[in-house]
Amino acid sequence: MTAPGGQALAREVAARADPPGGMGRSTELAPRWGVSAHARRLLTLGLAGLVIAVITRRAEFAGAAAPALLLLAGWRRDQPGRIDATARPSATRIFEGEQTAIEMVITGHGEYDVELVVHAHESVESARYPVRAPAGRAVLPVLMTRWGRRPTGICEIILRDRWRLAEGRAVLALPRIDCYPEPAEQHTTILLNRLPNRLGEHPARATGEGVEFGGVREYVPGDRQRRINWPATTRRGGRLQVNTFAAERSQDVLLLVDASCDVGEAGFTPLDLALRGAVAAARAYLAASDRVGLITYQWGLSWLSPGHGERHFFKIVEAILAGPRTRSREYSLERLPRSAFPPGAMVLVFSPLLDQRFVETLRDLRERGHFVLVIDVLNAEPGSIRGSIGRLGRRYWRMEQQAIRFSLHELGIGVVHWDGRQSLDLPLAPYTRRAQTSRRRGRG
Repeated sequence: MTAPGGQALAREVAARADPPGGMGRSTELAPRWGVSAHARRLLTLGLAGLVIAVITRRAEFAGAAAPALLLLAGWRRDQPGRIDATARPSATRIFEGEQTAIEMVITGHGEYDVELVVHAHESVESARYPVRAPAGRAVLPVLMTRWGRRPTGICEIILRDRWRLAEGRAVLALPRIDCYPEPAEQHTTILLNRLPNRLGEHPARATGEGVEFGGVREYVPGDRQRRINWPATTRRGGRLQVNTFAAERSQDVLLLVDASCDVGEAGFTPLDLALRGAVAAARAYLAASDRVGLITYQWGLSWLSPGHGERHFFKIVEAILAGPRTRSREYSLERLPRSAFPPGAMVLVFSPLLDQRFVETLRDLRERGHFVLVIDVLNAEPGSIRGSIGRLGRRYWRMEQQAIRFSLHELGIGVVHWDGRQSLDLPLAPYTRRAQTSRRRGRG
């Protein structure tokens, strides 16, 4: 939340905003010195006492004004013209809803007391009241409420002398903190019936060196003796029988995110839900040793080739925050390199299905033989227009949306709806209970 006066201070430090690479570096500031409100009150009290004493010719009023004037006599003229300020975030990359802290270190202030007032960005919650900084050090708690690559805010540094007569003010741009979309809850994954010949954790139809029991067959020379199934051998009249196990394979998963729509309730727009769902899916499939890639639609195409491992997970969330490199409106998947779109990959789509060009892209993916599943993240309707025209417009819009989803079903593309609040496992349950089939190119 932005504190009063925060917009004016933001304009004042806009040209001095701390770049991402400058986090933790000391910044030299020149405080603006002036008379504090406390000194003005003392001056008013002292002058009022003297004026009343002169007018009434009563010395007791002058005696009442004397303490205030004596305090003003303690005015110091050795105010520091320069101070050094450093803001060090405890973490520069966090997820939505996570709390971090910024350590403030102020040097060069001499014997002056230091107070800090944070004017946070609208998507950041922080203490807005003055925070005392003993010895020039303080820790400012920061809570990120929405994903994004935004500045945290600005910090107003207030210097006061011992009697709080002189007051110096300076402002410092706080470092930027990258806030990733909070992953939705997802524990299950969808499995294809045909898996690439690549080592993984999913049991395949072919036999191999896995751990899941596949059946029993007759012994052939070269089989391991420890796999002999003696009860089955006894039932077969002494002919040796061995256990077989399913091979363990991995699959390629492509996350196709439609980031072109950002309407509806703040925090639950189609863009918010699409990114949170994509992060959850990436985490779930990478945990299953699958290779996961990302394709983003926003002004054009942006992609990240499939990979695996924890490092690749953070590459995906970084790519989500970065967005497309250019504002090209090229939507053709034909221009993607083969490494970004491996054949036989499963495509999970997070989209509100509002762009007809995007729908045609899904049709093309299905015709290529990919298994495509659309997670519908649209929870808003067109703005309310009163009267019969508004009702007719909303009815036409709903019919158009139903027609789009019906055409996708006819193509063999599944469409499920996710409201962003429940677990992602619930709408995906019909597809996670059994292996899904992807058709080859040219079959219908």
